Parts: sequence; structure tokens; C-alpha cells
Amino acid sequence: DKQKQAVLPQLASGELGCSMILTEPDAGSDLQAVNLRAHQAASGQWFLNGVKRFITNGNGEIGLVLARSEDGHSGARGLSFFLYKRDEHMTIRRVENKLGIHGSPTCELQFNDAPVTLVGERQRGLTKYTMWLMNSARLGIAGQALGIAEAAYREADKYAGERIQFKKPVREFPAVYEMLTEMKISIEAGRTLFYETARFVDLKEGLEEMKEQYPERSAEFKTDLKRYSRLANMFTPIVKAYNTEMANKVTYDTIQIHGGTGFMKEFNAERHARDARITSIYEGTTQLQVVAAIGGVTTGTAISIMDEYESEDFSHAEELHKQLHKARLNFEKTLVGIKDVDKPDFITYHARRVVEMATDIIIGYLMIRDAAHSDRKMKVAEIFIEKMLPRVEMSMNFILKGNASLLDDYKDIIGE
Repeated sequence: DKQKQAVLPQLASGELGCSMILTEPDAGSDLQAVNLRAHQAASGQWFLNGVKRFITNGNGEIGLVLARSEDGHSGARGLSFFLYKRDEHMTIRRVENKLGIHGSPTCELQFNDAPVTLVGERQRGLTKYTMWLMNSARLGIAGQALGIAEAAYREADKYAGERIQFKKPVREFPAVYEMLTEMKISIEAGRTLFYETARFVDLKEGLEEMKEQYPERSAEFKTDLKRYSRLANMFTPIVKAYNTEMANKVTYDTIQIHGGTGFMKEFNAERHARDARITSIYEGTTQLQVVAAIGGVTTGTAISIMDEYESEDFSHAEELHKQLHKARLNFEKTLVGIKDVDKPDFITYHARRVVEMATDIIIGYLMIRDAAHSDRKMKVAEIFIEKMLPRVEMSMNFILKGNASLLDDYKDIIGE
């Protein structure tokens, strides 16, 4: 609480800037490899020594730093979390020259006996505090990607309505208005998935606060907290993966709709594409989001939420619901079949396909729910589900072939 009172008011007012200081030259996705050293003096004061890399807003006045505090512990249990207030003991060695997000500096930092204070418990830096921080950041980046995609779509729609070719706006050509339609639908898909994820995260965190405030009632909150924790833990990487990949596609298509002008710096299209690109990389690449989501997708969490959606009133879209149910059955067949293949890494190899199947079906349910509000939303749901069904079926067919030799063939293609 003392740390919160010392820092949070000024952060909230904008007086101070803050950074999350995790990545190192040899510890990117694998944060267990963090090697920045934290040592405690006889006085009890902690100090940091070492280098951090790719730190967004690394010039901020406050830093939350992951560092190795325990000698003899090479894994996650050797890491603790520290609060650093910028002083002369930290040097910005370099500001990176980046493809995009030029609105924030990305820095390489050198700590030289920098004084810090311990946050929470020792040895819980990665397993508790960093994971909470990263999950929050992943949801934030899903929102960032959604905003970039929306801005890019508006640029594309405006330009397509104004650009005259063959005596009419290019927006009136099927090849272009299909692109605009796909962009709009994918953005709305990302938005409804984002809101659903935020709902589960809010419920989980609300229950955690209730449990902390009323420990005598912890048993009362236990079941719901466990349920919403599982949902939040699955939905967060799913929405991060979906929205960031979607933003990359939307911004790519925005440049395409602009034609040659989209390639020019004078227009915003290329900037949106550059800014979107980082979203599927930082705070965990899309591939790592799949790793984070696959457990919940294959061990019952995905099926349980689909069961919950099935209990809702979809009488306004009965035929659409029937089509979606077919996709769900294909997904369930896939889950059974993939577990029957006795080959190491087979599930990992197909993990992205399986997660994307679950994502498509979950979005389908959310869009049918939204379709109750307007005819336009019904049309959005119809087009999304019509195009989603063959994707799910294709993934099922490919996975259920059970061709495990594909895992070895890559050696012949790309070499040892």
C-alpha cells in the first residue's frame, strides 16, 4: 500500500511515466532466462546490475523490473519484481530505430547499482506479478490493435468513396467493397470478442477483490473465481492473437485499397500498417498466445463456454444457430481425434489451427447474440458464419488425417 500511495496518484495524473522492464538480449519470449541481477546489501537495500532491451517508454520515471534475486536458482523461482525510480544509476544506452510506434521510445537500459524496492514476495516475480502484468497488457494491446484497425478502415472507406476510376468511386467495384466488408466484419468480430474477454477479466478481478476484503467468505467465492479465472486465462491470449492478426490484415488491405498512394508517406495508410505490425509481436507473439490458449481450448474451458452460449435464446437466428452448431461438432471431433494420435508434438503442431477453430466458433456465438439487436448485425453474423464454416471444416479435415510424418518432413525442406 505504501508503494501504491507513493506512485499511483502521479501515474494516474500523468505527472510520471512508467515502463514494464522485462526483456533482455537473451531473454525475450523466454523470461525464465532473465539474468539482470538483484542483490541485497546488509542494510536491506536492493540494487540492480545488468542490461534490459526493447523497453517501451524506457525513459519513464518509474519502472517495474523483473530481476534475478536468488543465487543458485536458474528458473522462474529465482526471479523477483522490483520498483525502480529513475536516477543517475540507470543509463539509456540506445533508443531503437523502429519500423513503427514512433510515439513512444523503445530503449536499451543499463543498470549500475540502481537502488530499488522489492514488490510483493521474493521469488514470485515471474510466476505471479509479471504474469498478471502481461495478461493486463495483452488485453490492452488487443484494444490497441482494434483501434488501429478501426482507424485504418475509416481511411480506406473514405478514400474508396472519393477515388474515381472508370467514372465511378472504386468503392462500388465488387473487389473493393468485398474487401471493405471483410474489414468491417473482422473489426466487429474483434470488438465483440474484446468486450467478452474484458467481462470475464472484470468478473475474475472483482471476485479476487471480494475474497481479499472478506476472507471469511472465501469458500463462497471459490467456485466462481475458479471458473472466471479459467475463462479469463483462455480468452486473454485468444483476443490478443485474433485482434492483432486482424489489425495486420486490415491495415494491409487499407494500403491495397489506396493503391500507389497507400505506399506514400503523405497518407496515413502506411503508418497504420507499421504501427499494427508490433501488436502481434510484443507482450508475446501470436505463437506464444496460442501456447497460452491451447490448454484451455483442449481441456474443457472452450467447450464449457460454448455450452453456456448454447443455453442462450437464439430464437431470432435459428437457422444460423444450426449452422454454427455444425461447426461446433466439427471442433469436438477434432479435439477427440487430435488426442488419439500417439506422436510427440502433434497437438503443438496443430495448436494454432485448433485455437483458431475455437476462436471462430466463439465469435460466431457472440455475433448471433449481437444479431438480436438489429438487422444489420444479423447480416454481419450471417456473412461471418458463412465464411467461417469452411475454415473450421478444412482445419478439421487436415488435422484428422493424422499425418504425423509432417512433423519430420520440415527437416528435408528447410534442412537440419
